[in-house]
Amino acid sequence: MAAKGSPKRGADGCTDRYGYYLKLPDHSQQERDPWYDWDHPDLRLNWGEPMHWDLDMYIRNRVDMSPTPVSWNLMCKHLFSFVAFMLFMFWVRETYPTYQPVGPKQYPYNNLYLERGGNPNKEPKSVFHYEI
Repeated sequence: MAAKGSPKRGADGCTDRYGYYLKLPDHSQQERDPWYDWDHPDLRLNWGEPMHWDLDMYIRNRVDMSPTPVSWNLMCKHLFSFVAFMLFMFWVRETYPTYQPVGPKQYPYNNLYLERGGNPNKEPKSVFHYEI
């Protein structure tokens, strides 16, 4: 068993503290007033102010415990609505494809008449090329 006043049990056997640290509420430094004249503006701390036991977890570039302006249910509804809409649009795109109209393949030199084994002594029929 820990001795009286040891960090495990608290000072003078108190249970409202972590050893010699006070049990402060779990609030991140992000919630503090940014316009206040802090002694340490990057940490938003004043000199001699009691520090939280897990201060390194609640500094401004770590966990932000401040309440969100939008409820969790509304955020989930928006997320799932967006995902459902995108899945519906992918399904529509797959069901009704859109692409540029394609005409028949066009080749130069009378449709490659000689290259395809045509008779050089015979005049090939003329090929009409489409213009887009």
